[in-house]
Amino acid sequence: MLPSRLAILASPSLALAAPLLAQETAEESKAGEIVVLGRGLDETPAAPAYDTIAIGREQIVSAPSGRIEDVLGAVAGFQQFRRSDSRSSNPSAQGVTLRALGGNATSRALVLLDGVPMADPFFGYIPLSAIVPERLGSVRVTRGGGSGPFGAGALAGRIELESADPWALGPLSASLLANDRGGTEASLGLAEDLGAGFVVVDGRWDRGKGFFTTPAEDRVPATARAAFDSWSVGLRGVAPLGETIELQARGLVFRDDRTLRFEGADSSSEGQDASLRVVGRGDWQFEALAYVQARNFSNTVISSSQFTRVLDQRNTPSTGLGGKLELRPPVGDDHVLRLGVDYRRASGELQEEAYSAMSGALTERRRAGGTNTDFGVFLEDDWMLGNLVLTGGLRADRTTVADGFYRAVDANGAPVEETIPPGRADWTLGWRAGATYGLSDALHLRAAAYSGLRQPTLNELYRPFVVFPVVTQANAALENERLEGFEAGFDLTPAEGVALAVTAFDNKVKGAIANVTLAPDLRQRQNLPAIASRGIEGGLSVTRGALRFDGTLAWTDAEVEDGSSSADLDGNRPAQTPRWAAGASLTWTPSPGWLLSASIRHIGAQFEDDRETDVLPAATTLGAYAQMPLTERLSLVLRGENLTDEKVVTRNDGGSIDLGAPRTVWAGLRFGY
Repeated sequence: MLPSRLAILASPSLALAAPLLAQETAEESKAGEIVVLGRGLDETPAAPAYDTIAIGREQIVSAPSGRIEDVLGAVAGFQQFRRSDSRSSNPSAQGVTLRALGGNATSRALVLLDGVPMADPFFGYIPLSAIVPERLGSVRVTRGGGSGPFGAGALAGRIELESADPWALGPLSASLLANDRGGTEASLGLAEDLGAGFVVVDGRWDRGKGFFTTPAEDRVPATARAAFDSWSVGLRGVAPLGETIELQARGLVFRDDRTLRFEGADSSSEGQDASLRVVGRGDWQFEALAYVQARNFSNTVISSSQFTRVLDQRNTPSTGLGGKLELRPPVGDDHVLRLGVDYRRASGELQEEAYSAMSGALTERRRAGGTNTDFGVFLEDDWMLGNLVLTGGLRADRTTVADGFYRAVDANGAPVEETIPPGRADWTLGWRAGATYGLSDALHLRAAAYSGLRQPTLNELYRPFVVFPVVTQANAALENERLEGFEAGFDLTPAEGVALAVTAFDNKVKGAIANVTLAPDLRQRQNLPAIASRGIEGGLSVTRGALRFDGTLAWTDAEVEDGSSSADLDGNRPAQTPRWAAGASLTWTPSPGWLLSASIRHIGAQFEDDRETDVLPAATTLGAYAQMPLTERLSLVLRGENLTDEKVVTRNDGGSIDLGAPRTVWAGLRFGY
């Protein structure tokens, strides 16, 4: 539970947890019992050198909205490109980042589900509606830390989601809830032991007519509620291949349909993901992962003046292929050595048609797409010297951009515009290093420095888009983003049940990609010279019997360093980045089966655009969750979102605004063992 910091576990006795676990597993196997864990290799002893927060299952399942973005919002500094959740935003805007390094809709944080990157291959957004909190056992959020052995894309940090095991889920679980606007949420899960392994199958369906994102005074007959209809089905199996080796297989199928602002402004996203992972926990520890993702996206843009269709992004098929191989050879009790390679290939194509707002006639057909790859090689070593743990590593990435194109023809097929940029390839060397030192059982110091890499997405390179009336152009000449940063902090446990963590950081993204304003209704994606972000993050956890408090706070001073650019943004705060963010929850479990919690989220004021012309005011929301047993296995569940009915502005374009979710109350039943 938040903030159950891994750094608190950095004493010398616990620093050897990973090797000891492997030894214990082997000893149990020798005794005839095969232990299947269903997760990847354990964190290494030096993991606490980086600013990490863990969220436990109790806090995950008690999110007031039941959405994963609400769970992650408990970590101050986590943010999406826009404040809307995954019921009332365009899916392509669901980029996630940390440490106020936002600025466009692509994720700068690497999101992993059981080790598999979740970002869309074409857009880079995260399919948040397909990540169901009830399926998860734990969440780890590392702010900063560099790419290291985790693959390119961990520019601002990484978010590691681990599925719950059958012992947490129970053989049968189900829930059915409804809210005060007629929305429903239904889920069903089955978990069964199969020999020495297990299989879990689960599904969830959310639907509702939603709420008006447009303020009452601005609504017109064409104004529509933010209706949503999404479902997902997951299948996961784990089986032993030997005494210390296990095979893990996962599949995920999902679809999400939404309507935003106007009748006919419909969007959809869908995916079919599959992965295989083999984990060995013997003397030679290893992890081998392979995955495939088939995704698609569609979107219809409606004119905000004529209320007619002006763009039909009818099809955006994309494919993600990748894998990772990590080896940890036995190099002595004082070292944990990691060697490995990883690979990701993203390909896709936009297919859209443009129409006249006045006549509705077809004006252009557009196609755009390409292929990006990233091949990485990494080496990292943790060295334990009594109370001191050192870590250091190198990573080399070869990134390629190939087969890119943008092509537009008129209604008769005559060429209007064509861009076929040359392919390119680059090698980039990355590094990271850190240390933890235990001054006592209660106080640990830590420090780290690192670099990170993010390749432009196909969307940023080739796809223009419209949030009417603003047009944002693509840019096939975009270069990789590079981050360099350092941080230092401490973890203090002054008394049993009390944990305090504080981190100061300084990160800089060179070549940061942002939507740069060229004219009032025209923007283009460009590499800025740099975005500098520095600040302080804190976390406090207090447990007293059945009562627990978890809180985080982040203050971030982020600014654009743009002295040499014609955009003249030097000193501006990046778009969509607040200075202050905070989250806190109070949980009470008075007896078995009971769970009562209240949570508060605050996000400071931020600018809509890079010119600092339109402000999104600060917002503070209050949520609550109650689970009360009716029988041994059946519980009444009550949830409340934004209970004070705070006005949350999610978009402000010259006074034309969108709003986030108003007060919403849920009630229903949950069945589980």
